Amino acid sequence: MFSSATKIKGQGVGSAYTELIQLLKKYFADSIDVQINNFGRADISHYHTIDFKFYLSTFLPNRGRKIGYVHFLPETLDGSLKIPQPFKGIFFRYLISFYKRMDQLVVVNPSFIKDLTRYGIPRSKITYIPNFVSKESFYELPEKKKRKLRENVEIPNNKFVVIGTGQIQERKGVADFIELAYRLPNIQFIWVGGFSFGKITDGYNQLKKVVNDPPANLLFPGIVERKKMNEFYNLADLFLLPSFNELFPMSVLEAFSCGLPVVLRDLTLYQAIIAGSYLSARNVDEMERGIKELVGDERKLSELHNKALEMSTKYSEDRLAQRWYSFYKEQTEMVKQ
Repeated sequence: MFSSATKIKGQGVGSAYTELIQLLKKYFADSIDVQINNFGRADISHYHTIDFKFYLSTFLPNRGRKIGYVHFLPETLDGSLKIPQPFKGIFFRYLISFYKRMDQLVVVNPSFIKDLTRYGIPRSKITYIPNFVSKESFYELPEKKKRKLRENVEIPNNKFVVIGTGQIQERKGVADFIELAYRLPNIQFIWVGGFSFGKITDGYNQLKKVVNDPPANLLFPGIVERKKMNEFYNLADLFLLPSFNELFPMSVLEAFSCGLPVVLRDLTLYQAIIAGSYLSARNVDEMERGIKELVGDERKLSELHNKALEMSTKYSEDRLAQRWYSFYKEQTEMVKQ
């Protein structure tokens, strides 16, 4: 495994990487020898991040099968980072060059297979394996514990709470999340996350002003350790992710695993992976209308709660373990051929 994803906290790439490492150690410790950032001989070299030293390592002998995890594409980085030209163009070309160095790519959303082929990568070199989360890390707490968590942060039990998570940036739709807090003053909004990449974050100056001086019903607790995130999800009545572009957000899977009803922006890419399990909204007006309709509608909330748990089973650690093992086994066989 090659990764620097955990060096920068509060990003989904690190969460996906951590989940996979935990899965392999839990299920296959006796059959798969996992080494982290070790440039020694290997049957498989699995690259999770695109560090330049990792790129150079692809030219070394004894790398085995080179596997690239596609967590983002050039188009999904727009709205995330402010990279001036010509550096933006250079970086995007480097990203695609990195992917082309791989023997096989793994995408977390099948809708991105077509995008990769447009960059000249053969379809035969692309495998779809979705993200997943462990039920040991994200799970629904009993009502008594939920009430206690609210008491700890001084949120009344009768207050409807909407939570969003992820980096604070334009692409995540945080500006719309803030707008909804202004429009719905009787609802408590919480956005868990921060500026993981500092001032180069797209929209930093405007968003930072609100983070420093939010409306009374909007909390920004900042970047939270992943092991504490389960508590934040269990504080809430509803999960809202107003992102304009995603691959397969880990935060949605985490919310599902905690049984939270989910509201998402109407993006085509979600239809391929979680269709029918969430409330869809095209813009901030529809998000406002959807939230208002859900407040007090126990039947609809219960329906979305059940759909969330169904999705959490579908994208659970248990179900994805065998798929990863089979994939690695196939790749190992190709090394021997």
